[in-house]
Amino acid sequence: LGMLSVIIPAYNEEEYLQRLLASIRRQRFSDYEVIVADADSTDRTSEIARAWGCRVVPGGVPSTGRNYGALAARGDLFLFLDADVVLEDTRFFSHAVAEMCARQFDVATCFVDPLSSQTIDRFFHGVFNTYISVMENIMPHAPGFCIFAKREAHMAIGGFDQAVVLCEDHDYVKRAAREGWPFGVLHCAKIPVSVRRFLRDGHWTVALKYVLAELHLLTKGSIKSDLFRYRFGYPKQFEKALEQKTHAVVDRTRGN
Repeated sequence: LGMLSVIIPAYNEEEYLQRLLASIRRQRFSDYEVIVADADSTDRTSEIARAWGCRVVPGGVPSTGRNYGALAARGDLFLFLDADVVLEDTRFFSHAVAEMCARQFDVATCFVDPLSSQTIDRFFHGVFNTYISVMENIMPHAPGFCIFAKREAHMAIGGFDQAVVLCEDHDYVKRAAREGWPFGVLHCAKIPVSVRRFLRDGHWTVALKYVLAELHLLTKGSIKSDLFRYRFGYPKQFEKALEQKTHAVVDRTRGN
């Protein structure tokens, strides 16, 4: 598939970005580049990205940042990640690329794994994994924090629809599949992700929000109005409190 371009939209992510970039550096895969699409962060996000050898481009909300990153990318395969994931498996890149080739996918995602040992976190992420597996060939879904896409597929569908306010990730993979670009859920590895959204908004609030969003997708299509009051980023006070609360859990990703 050629070079892998890792594209990370970010806004004030100094608390998480270093962990992700360190885990990327540990990958047993050499043919990649990392692009951080920075949405005018007021912290050290851009400085950290450059210090780790990333290219930094202007960003915006996630769909905008991903599209700008893709325009700057040199690779034949894109991987869209969010700053709060960590690649614990040092062969994540190589396993995923090999499975995409073997199964002839043009667009793909992975099952998710919460960076938490709490039963409620593992329950909700397990429900999500089951749902995207069941819907894989009916109505594709993919979390925006882990989407692989061949360059030609991304360009053919016009990238992420920046008019979509929420669930732009699901809209992206659904359009790709509809236009004939094979999509699938990879089984080779899970993508570890922060549970900060659950901690900020509450588990049942987040669950209800996405159930309602799913009903909207099923009955009315893409969400192009701010019905669910989506906001990009997290307040710094919240991030500092979360950093202290989850330090022991996230530390596992540093290799102890």
